[in-house]
This record gives sequence, C-alpha cells and structure tokens, in this order.
Amino acid sequence: MSNEEKTSLSQEEVLHQFVNRIFNNDQFREKIMMPTVMGRPVMKTMEEKTLDTITESCAFKSILSGVMGFALGGAIGLFTSSVNPQIKPPGQTETVREILREMKTSSLGYAKNFGLLGAVFSGIECTVETYRGQSDWKNGTYAGGITGGLLGFRAGAKAGILGALGFATFSTAIDYYMRNS
Repeated sequence: MSNEEKTSLSQEEVLHQFVNRIFNNDQFREKIMMPTVMGRPVMKTMEEKTLDTITESCAFKSILSGVMGFALGGAIGLFTSSVNPQIKPPGQTETVREILREMKTSSLGYAKNFGLLGAVFSGIECTVETYRGQSDWKNGTYAGGITGGLLGFRAGAKAGILGALGFATFSTAIDYYMRNS
C-alpha cells in the first residue's frame, strides 16, 4: 500500500481491521505487547472471560444477593425469635416443639423478606448502572427509590411513595457512608 492509500483509511476501518486480526487469528493475539508493572502479564483464557461475564451479569448479582439476604434474614429471624418469645398465659406451658415451630416461622418470614429485598434491590441497581453507564451514588438512590416504591406499592399508592422516598434516602446515606469511609 502506498502512503496515499494508508491515509485514506478512516479510523473506523483501521479499528475494524485491527479487531478482525485479534479475534480471527489466535497467533496474532499472543504477539500483543502488554506493559508489565508487577511481573509478567497474564492474558485470560476464554473460560476465565466467560466466568467473568457470568459473575458480572445482573442476573447473577441479583440471585447472589437474594441468597445472601435469605441467609442473613434467617439469622436475624432466629435471633429475634429467641429474644422476644411469645408469652403464654399463666398455667399454660410451652413445649419445645411449639418454641421451635415459632422460631422456624419467624426465621422463614425474615429470610423471605430479606431475600426478596436483596434480590430486587441488587437487580435494579445493576440494571440502572448498566443503563446509565456510570458507577456513582445516584445508582443506589434510583434503585432504592424504585425498590421501595415497588415493595411499598403492595400496601397502596401512599405507602409506595413513602417507601420510595424512605428507601432512596436510606440507600443514599448507606452509599455515602460506604464510599467515604
């Protein structure tokens, strides 16, 4: 190619040629020079890239938050039921079976609520962050407002609005604390 032909290529065409060479020729991929800062750079394998893609997806983050919320809620429910047991009237004795049933009911209730809250909030926050293309405090605020509104809306419009405002405020405060501490 002459110099005139080289300069007539647009930036888009040059980028297209470069990308095609990288992805269509595995041998070319290994010849890329990468700067070394701390030792020899290691290029990720396709399996590692696939695993990264899966773990960074909004669905995975939402499911993981739901599972972790379920576990945390179960622990909080167990603690709450042990601290505040149901008191029977005088003369009636509680059996161990009744106490365990009460603890199970309380733990499952808390677990379901925390799991749902974690899954919904995390999924919405990830979706908002993906849509906005930025990672800042606004994502948590928007996600908190949407989550609080959705969960509060089950009890009516007024509860939905108050839930959205309250959860957005709480999310903003937590995000501010986590980013500045």
